[in-house]
Amino acid sequence: MTTPDIAARRALGACAALMIGALTLTACGGSANADNDGKGGDSSKASAAKILISAKDGSTGASINTTGVKVSDGKLTDVKMTVAGSGQAVPGSLSADGGSWQPKEQLERGTKYQISATAKDADGRTATADSDFTTVTSANSFIGTYTPDDGTTVGVGMPVSFNFDKAISDQKAVQSHIKVTSSSGQKVVGHWFGAQRLDFRPEEYWKAGSKVTMKIDLDGVEGANGVHGVQKKTVTFTIGRSQVSTVDVNTQTMTVVRDGKTLKSVPISAGSAEFSTYNGQMVISEKYKKLRMDSRTVNLADAYDIKDVPNAMRLTQSGTFLHGNYWYNKGNPPFGSQGTSHGCVGLRDVQGGQGDTPAKWFYDNSILGDVVIVKNSPDKNVTPDNGLNGWNMTWSEWVAGSAA
Repeated sequence: MTTPDIAARRALGACAALMIGALTLTACGGSANADNDGKGGDSSKASAAKILISAKDGSTGASINTTGVKVSDGKLTDVKMTVAGSGQAVPGSLSADGGSWQPKEQLERGTKYQISATAKDADGRTATADSDFTTVTSANSFIGTYTPDDGTTVGVGMPVSFNFDKAISDQKAVQSHIKVTSSSGQKVVGHWFGAQRLDFRPEEYWKAGSKVTMKIDLDGVEGANGVHGVQKKTVTFTIGRSQVSTVDVNTQTMTVVRDGKTLKSVPISAGSAEFSTYNGQMVISEKYKKLRMDSRTVNLADAYDIKDVPNAMRLTQSGTFLHGNYWYNKGNPPFGSQGTSHGCVGLRDVQGGQGDTPAKWFYDNSILGDVVIVKNSPDKNVTPDNGLNGWNMTWSEWVAGSAA
């Protein structure tokens, strides 16, 4: 669905959140070598300040999101956190009331840390606490790369799609800790495609202009035996204008409809009789101004290798694109008359993709999540998990794949 670089960035983005404000204690919380030493003020009495480090001394599997320090009946005066062994300092922030401290950035997985904290009570008596602990390892945790990205504007067909790096056996637990809601009030339901992919969508396309919020609360959730989630983040994105384009293979044309009004009818060249184009509802999942297309990557031997396909937009994971074509037979242009591709939908273009062409126009007027429907092709319907194409399932089929 995404290139490795895009997927890596999304996984990083999905793991980069940090809860700010009052510390939420994790299940491994507990006092960590606290010592109320009575220094300062009346030394005959122990400090009333009680320090709690959420990661217990000697613990493993500590949270990379919510590990930190809090104090009751006093104020923190000093907190030092380092990476064990190297002594590298971990920057942190103290709350305005001195009641809690936490790292400024997410911790690394499978890393040993040390925390030393000092606090004083109202009478100036000092209390100290320290903890050595290790965060959850990569082997014992899972991460989901997801689309769309936070803060983006997408088309009405864009589902929320998670791909987990490990097989999820407790799908109900994982799905119940991801909440997707829309300002439109549309009901949003999740559907599992196998053990590692979970998509969310409403019954109909998203309402144009609505805001969608995805709350990921997987930190500590056991998705499989001994494997826990580490993500805790809220993602919001906006649904842009509604654009649905319909490719009619019978007429070799594509009709572009925006917000219910036809913008343009564009001549295209779909798949040939030998390499027909899938029917069905497809969602633009990637856009490239220039892309190399090599037939060997889709098991078509040496049929083609074009290093600079212009204005390319991905419709399926298996390799269906809607793209510009500058290598067509100039003496007998196929657009609007015949299918000549290996399954893609081609539009007239020039090399470099910068001319005043149908391909460039459509590229410039499309966003990720826009819908492209292909009809009257001799081929079968695209499978729902081939790209972001779950719209090809009925609502009852979709709901049946929910674990919640």
